[in-house]
Amino acid sequence: MKRSINIVGLARHLGLSVSTVSKALNARSDVSEATRKRVQEGAAALGFSPDPAARRLRRQTSETIGFVLSAPQSNFVNPFFLDLLMGIEDGLEGTPFQLVMVTGRNPEAEMESFRRLVEVQRVDAVMFGRTRREDPRIAYLQGRGVPFVTLGRSETGDPFPYVDIDRSVAGRDGTARFVSLGHRRIGLISTPGALMMSKYLFQGYRAALEAAHLPFDPDLVLEAELAEKGGLDAARRLLALEQPPTALMCGHDLIATGAMQAISETGKRPGSDVAVIGCDDHPLGPYLRPPLTTFSAPALEAGRRMAELLFAHLDGAPAETLQEVWAPEIILRASDGLPLDSGVAA
Repeated sequence: MKRSINIVGLARHLGLSVSTVSKALNARSDVSEATRKRVQEGAAALGFSPDPAARRLRRQTSETIGFVLSAPQSNFVNPFFLDLLMGIEDGLEGTPFQLVMVTGRNPEAEMESFRRLVEVQRVDAVMFGRTRREDPRIAYLQGRGVPFVTLGRSETGDPFPYVDIDRSVAGRDGTARFVSLGHRRIGLISTPGALMMSKYLFQGYRAALEAAHLPFDPDLVLEAELAEKGGLDAARRLLALEQPPTALMCGHDLIATGAMQAISETGKRPGSDVAVIGCDDHPLGPYLRPPLTTFSAPALEAGRRMAELLFAHLDGAPAETLQEVWAPEIILRASDGLPLDSGVAA
């Protein structure tokens, strides 16, 4: 009797990638005739059915990958995640897998979304972003033995595949940029502290201060909701200090947008009187007044790479070999301002 097998097992048996096997079974022109014949013979020998419905029924596999869009990005305010999803879809092209997206408006609803994907819809793998330092989603998936890949690192659990855009680079290089322009009172408005990227942003900020031999002042560091209002409220507090900062390093462009509004409320000019740098290259950044200096966030490429890492993991590659940290690049516009006079910056 032929034993049943799924496409991942067939690919592993043949020593090929899942996408190559899928293309061969679908007679794609970008697969050689020799490879196509080898895949067809292997499928026949191992009882792999090319019919999707029959294959799913026999193997109880959904041939779907779940993506959980979690708070605070579940309202689609941030176009970053739209590009990320487009990249993932590009990465799934040529495979039998489809992407299923669900949302989680709060932590309880979010975990319920994960449970439904895994226990009810029985997805074959999961993707998600905005990882946390202590992340129950990772603990749950590892406990259930479900393959997954994330956008971001975590301190939770065993090694797992991820792509991470390194916020420590943004924190370090953004703060160093301010230092080079003469600033000495540099504030940090970070994303929520539970997020892993917030830890790295703070580490980069501290590293730049230490490299410049500047003292660390905890009064200049605040966390904010990942939204314009979060940046507005935090910047108002910092600008009300007896010795307010002359520059603000922000953990996200939406936070930076709110911070620029707070600066204008005081009668000062963003980019001239108080410098601002954001993160994630929001598409509205170039159209702010002044245009926002920020750090790159190649979401489309990250989504494609997440899909590639996931398939490599499904093909048997160890998680430790599927971890990538990307360094963002500063995008200079006008909000970081001109060099300060030494007397003003002191």
